[in-house]
Amino acid sequence: MRATVQRVASASVTAADDYRAAIDGGLLVYLGVAAQDTEADARSLAEKVRYLRIFDDEAGNLNRDVVAAGGSVLAVSAFTLLGDARKGRRPSYVAAARPELAQRLYEFFCDALAEMGLEVQRGVFRAYMQVTSVNDGPVCILLDSTKLF
Repeated sequence: MRATVQRVASASVTAADDYRAAIDGGLLVYLGVAAQDTEADARSLAEKVRYLRIFDDEAGNLNRDVVAAGGSVLAVSAFTLLGDARKGRRPSYVAAARPELAQRLYEFFCDALAEMGLEVQRGVFRAYMQVTSVNDGPVCILLDSTKLF
């Protein structure tokens, strides 16, 4: 499971049928689920996101997590995070989970964050979405449940 975590001043997502989710500040998380991922991967990554200290403290150091900073999370499913572009120019997505597993683990990830006390807004799984964000910093962190990076 992979995530791109961006510290944002604001973020929103829109999809068909006028769906809209938005946060005023916190973390925009793009989440990709791999074929071999399990609930343990989702919970581990959720804990990492929850406690990731990438918000400024009083001294200007990156010492606070999203809850301490008073932020929330906008989670957006993004199978393209599993794209492999090492060969050629067209990424391969064979490492990405099938939609049924990916949706179940995406929802599990979001629910785990909510259980840890976060307000979680969600994108629409398998929908074409337009995501808008105002990056804060910018601070962008890549996470991988297998600790590849």
